[in-house]
Amino acid sequence: MTHLPPIPDYALYGETEAFPDVVHCEHIKDRAPDHGWHIAPHRHAQLAQVFFIQTGHATSVVDGQEFELSDNQLFYVPAQAVHSFAFAPNTQGMVQSFPISVLRSITPAHDDVARALSLPFVTTPDAKLLTLMTLLDATLAEGAPYRTQTAVGLAHAVLSMTATLNANPQWHAGTKRDRRLAQLDQLISNPKTAGWRVQEYAVEMGLSTGHLSRLCRAANGLSASAYVEAHIIQEACRLLAFTQLSVAEVGYRLGFSDPSYFSRRFRTVQKETPSVYRQRFVT
Repeated sequence: MTHLPPIPDYALYGETEAFPDVVHCEHIKDRAPDHGWHIAPHRHAQLAQVFFIQTGHATSVVDGQEFELSDNQLFYVPAQAVHSFAFAPNTQGMVQSFPISVLRSITPAHDDVARALSLPFVTTPDAKLLTLMTLLDATLAEGAPYRTQTAVGLAHAVLSMTATLNANPQWHAGTKRDRRLAQLDQLISNPKTAGWRVQEYAVEMGLSTGHLSRLCRAANGLSASAYVEAHIIQEACRLLAFTQLSVAEVGYRLGFSDPSYFSRRFRTVQKETPSVYRQRFVT
């Protein structure tokens, strides 16, 4: 088996050092010009990001979906999503990056916020949200007393108000998402669990397999095995689209010892073979 690099996973784009602050804010002009205004496909395993395009234009591709961004638009990108940007030169705006721990610490706990921030979306911010983002930017640039506490409070406000602007939140009205599913999502995303069966996830979470399936069905209408498989196939889509790993190597990386079985399962979920899916991204 060849060893090709995985999808780049950065703290901040192009940086492999630890995340530099409790939250982070930078302006598009701080980083994009150094890369020719093109940000190559990458992801942040533990960061969600909010982009504000003040003036200019950008095209972003997130997990294969294209978004066009222009003046006075806000763009939310969740953790784990593979994304790239092509900015028009001299585009002005800012990027705010939030560790998942900050998102999950919003209180009082309300699962709808996490659900509304589970997928990428474009929206138009109102004056209140832009004021909060500007205050957060200024707070991070200062060394005032209680800077960290103030920044976290503003980060919670920015994320919560961003969630309210999602016109198509991914939940059904009146449903609640058990917080243990967030734990399951995190386990599935860990490379060390590749190849785990549902029983192993359940044991790690201190649940029976039946209880885990009931949680998954209540939230998504899927059995635990189907829920886990859907997440794994989503990661397979990212690897097929954004790496040169062979189909077999993608399967091995995700815990499939038999490439033919991986291809069959991929086709069952995606309604097309891995090779056909990859062709969409071949230029």
